[in-house]
Amino acid sequence: MGYAGKYVIGITGPIGAGKSTVLEILATLGADVIDADKVAHEVMAPGGPVYQEIIDTFGRDIVRPDGHIDRRRLAQRVFNDSEALRQLEAIVHPAVFEAVQQHITRSRKPIIALEAIKLLESGLSITLCDEVWVVLAPPEVQRQRLAARGMTPEDVQRRLAAQLPPEAYARRADVVLDNSKDIEHLRRQVEQAWQRVQRRLSTAQRR
Repeated sequence: MGYAGKYVIGITGPIGAGKSTVLEILATLGADVIDADKVAHEVMAPGGPVYQEIIDTFGRDIVRPDGHIDRRRLAQRVFNDSEALRQLEAIVHPAVFEAVQQHITRSRKPIIALEAIKLLESGLSITLCDEVWVVLAPPEVQRQRLAARGMTPEDVQRRLAAQLPPEAYARRADVVLDNSKDIEHLRRQVEQAWQRVQRRLSTAQRR
């Protein structure tokens, strides 16, 4: 067992590959689930630990009338500027890491599934995870899914270009999930990987 006596499965992969769908399936199978992007929303919200630092760094023009940070405007700014992206990640990643640690420690379930698009780059895969599952899909499928979210073709291309190539994800994966077909095809793969984890934990407990 890994961090805080829990078995932590890290879920990652390129944007639009289907990580959130895998997380939803794992929740139905009994895992406690953590979406690192939602955690980032929380730490960046008004009153959150990095809210004011982000505004001080990137300016008041990224604040919406309701006081929340306009994440789309902030994303457009940093994805065009590698130094600005580095600054943002240096602010947000430590706060997300701390919040995720607290969630794992408090969890009453033995298996945690942590979804994070920067799981590998941020070091979360090494510091918190017992194994890494990577979700991959063909680029045309990713583009369709991102367009369905309302992204412009330019935004889609910029986001895809900022990702690791699929082979880089696959090299560091314990499990590679192919999300090129329908959800049942994906579900079967997730269930098989989940059963393997269950067997591993059952064997460890008998020792």
